[in-house]
Amino acid sequence: MKISGFTFVRNAVKFDYPVVESITSILPIVDEFIISVGNCDDGTLELIQSVNSPKIKIFHSVWDDSLREGGRVLAAETDKAFAHISPDSDWAFYLQADEVVHEDDLPVIVKAAEQHLHNKKVEGLLFRYKHFYGTYDYIGDSRRWYDHEIRIVRNIPAIRSYRDAQGFRTEENRKLNVKKINASIWHYGWVRHPHKQLEKLNTFYSLWSKEHQVAEKLEEQEQFDFFKDADSLQLFTGNHPAVMKKRIEEKNWQVKFDVTKKKFSFKDGLLYRIEKITGKRFFNYKNYKII
Repeated sequence: MKISGFTFVRNAVKFDYPVVESITSILPIVDEFIISVGNCDDGTLELIQSVNSPKIKIFHSVWDDSLREGGRVLAAETDKAFAHISPDSDWAFYLQADEVVHEDDLPVIVKAAEQHLHNKKVEGLLFRYKHFYGTYDYIGDSRRWYDHEIRIVRNIPAIRSYRDAQGFRTEENRKLNVKKINASIWHYGWVRHPHKQLEKLNTFYSLWSKEHQVAEKLEEQEQFDFFKDADSLQLFTGNHPAVMKKRIEEKNWQVKFDVTKKKFSFKDGLLYRIEKITGKRFFNYKNYKII
């Protein structure tokens, strides 16, 4: 069995992405790691090269910034990286530049990939998600955060990145048939210094529409207001992936939340309480079909 990792990245230094931690988190279980580096001049290429692993294969890409509608440029860049995967790979393991895998989950992932290798009905493997917010001490637990998504797919040409690269579908727009596995993706996209977070979001929103970016900048904030944007958080008490240890130790900002405070509409509050009681998320959007 052969597994290839793949990702795309642009301006990782400027926006403080944990891309090195992301890549190294799954290097032990992949046979190669494809990295498509976009056009940037902030030292991102040198950062990726610093990983210094024979498994890493770097390709260069120029982003089509005209693909603003719905973040299509992100899906386009995902597909570019996917296309460079070795033809003899069985599985393709996709991580975005702010996603990390815990070392404890690596044996579980390999076992699941081996278990479903010869069942061609299984087109992908579905992971749980932990979305950190503000600092490394808080997790978003409301319905605004997707709770599962596909991160391993079969290495077949018919599979494409979907919409803004959150997940995958077939080229005919059919949802993939997937199996849930007992492993998580640790998402750190909302954890960075408030100044960096505002800068990153202004650029990120421009991938959807120019108007959205302008509206965001008109607020003239000096830094991102984590408190204003938080609807429900819970305190994290576990152990982060080992690859994140140095980054967490070097954190140079403080944000403390009152996790008892919730900002919900009546409907969202009701669904939140039902989920906490039953452990099930009802009426949830699913970009996949569990088999």
